[in-house]
Amino acid sequence: MYVCICRGVTDNAIREAVEDGARSWREVRERTECATQCGRCACTAKAITRDAITQEMMPSEDLAYAV
Repeated sequence: MYVCICRGVTDNAIREAVEDGARSWREVRERTECATQCGRCACTAKAITRDAITQEMMPSEDLAYAV
């Protein structure tokens, strides 16, 4: 879904920025240019960024050792 209409940024682009190493809203904004024009998308984009960072930082179940 498009999050930032002004810059054409999607939720997938935000998640990809996090997958590529962005670890803060500031870094995501710099990489995607999301919310750099009118700013109406900032709250939604921040929420998506927070969710993506949380998912990225959680340990994956497939990496767990079998007991």
